[in-house]
Amino acid sequence: MLSLITFLIVLGALVIVHEFGHFIMARRIGVRVECFSLGFGPKVLGVKKGDTEYIISLVPLGGYVKLAGDDPTQQRSGARHEFLSRGVGERAAILAAGPMVNYALAFILFFFIYMAGNPTLTTEVGGLLSDYPAKSSGLLNGDTIISADGKPVKYWEELTEIIHKKTDGDIGLVVKRGDRIFDIAIRPKVKSQKDIFGNEIKIALIGIMPSEKIEKVKYGAPEASVRAFRKITQLTAVTYKAIWSIITRKLSIKDSMTGPLGIFVITGKAAHMGLIYILHFMAVLSTSLAIFNLIPMPVLDGGHMMFLALEKIMGRPLKPRTQEAITNFSVALLVMLTLYICYIDIVRFNLADKAIRLFRH
Repeated sequence: MLSLITFLIVLGALVIVHEFGHFIMARRIGVRVECFSLGFGPKVLGVKKGDTEYIISLVPLGGYVKLAGDDPTQQRSGARHEFLSRGVGERAAILAAGPMVNYALAFILFFFIYMAGNPTLTTEVGGLLSDYPAKSSGLLNGDTIISADGKPVKYWEELTEIIHKKTDGDIGLVVKRGDRIFDIAIRPKVKSQKDIFGNEIKIALIGIMPSEKIEKVKYGAPEASVRAFRKITQLTAVTYKAIWSIITRKLSIKDSMTGPLGIFVITGKAAHMGLIYILHFMAVLSTSLAIFNLIPMPVLDGGHMMFLALEKIMGRPLKPRTQEAITNFSVALLVMLTLYICYIDIVRFNLADKAIRLFRH
């Protein structure tokens, strides 16, 4: 129940923020918003205020805003409150506002996390793997590594980054055990594996695992702003690179994507870990929603912006029947992709067996 409530709150908040971006930009430009819906399908609840009806629909996986005059197959009066009667730039601004507000929300959440304290693993050793050199080097559980390859380290991410790059020769570690500080030289085991983009790489491993000791790393407002912006930039670059790797078949959809069911499972895990973890996942999800919607695929904001770019180049919009055919094909493709990803999530998280056990109880 906690997982379900958290999932609905997180998803609902992200959808509202995204659609609010379209809504507020449309209102600012002067385009009439006829409907603001949280969810899809039949209307469950609704209230009308001014020209806009605010509704909650049956299927809570998404939402939409209905703008006056946004259907190219219907006749328009040419009034300025109609979406398609406005210029290309104004329509593009309305479309882009949703993803941009998602980016803004992600920035605010990451900024808050860095200010409040980002839970980070320390360099305390919590486990030693068999058949790896760390175990035979004299390292023990509870040791803290304070330097690696001549560079001071305080957090696990820093330590592993240095170790993974040391594919030639020994790596020198400075270790603290109680009141003692001493040096250890370890020859890492080098392995070939694929990175997150499907490229073959070599990484060095010494066979250590972190303990559960965590520190909250806090930053002042200027540094938190820089780190929040850098985090969003990195997530965007990594995501688009991963999409390209999928297109070029270096990376499979099975290993790189998750859908609503996977998001539900991950949200549940974050909910049990605490508020900071929920906010972090929400920030990542908000960034992903912005990135996904900017993909130039009809039915998404990026696809509509692609139509606008073609209109600008050609001096006229595509014929309504052409747009409709392309959009219908894209919807079918998106539905098939979503169903396939849902199947992958069911297998990946063993959801069928869990559902059967829940039904039996």
